[in-house]
Amino acid sequence: MARKNAIRAQAADEVHPVLDVESRLTEDNHQSLKLWLRMLSCTTMIEAEIRSRLRLEFGITLPRFDLMAQLERHPEGLRMGELSKRLMVTGGSVTGITDQLEQEGLVVRDAVPDDRRAYSVSLTPSGRRAFNRMASRHEGWITELMKGLDAQERDTLFTLLSTLKRGLAAAAQPDH
Repeated sequence: MARKNAIRAQAADEVHPVLDVESRLTEDNHQSLKLWLRMLSCTTMIEAEIRSRLRLEFGITLPRFDLMAQLERHPEGLRMGELSKRLMVTGGSVTGITDQLEQEGLVVRDAVPDDRRAYSVSLTPSGRRAFNRMASRHEGWITELMKGLDAQERDTLFTLLSTLKRGLAAAAQPDH
């Protein structure tokens, strides 16, 4: 039965290409897998739209926006290594993004007094103004993209995802 459904799904895809990964699953697939694929699909769609809008309206990439967002939350600045951890990217990636933003006058890099090898990065006043404009639009875009859910549905989904996140964090902890 599952093979028959998969063949039907493949034939349907050839006639009508399917954009959602999870729609290729059959009723025989495990619900947790379907849920994970649905969350992944939604996240990918939202991220693609935000990337596109940031590029079109502000000429900036999502990684550059994300780095600026981290710095906006820490006006005192963050070390390059801390930015790398927070953004979950390599130090080389952070250096490249920082170099670009520094050339545009949006961030400044200062030597850390107690560590000659370390630098702290912070937004310039111009960078803060630019980020605030982008962040305001970003928030509006996210609100627009979530309009398919009413307020109660958003609250419920937030609560459920919070529960899932706590469970994931607990599962990641080594057994004591």
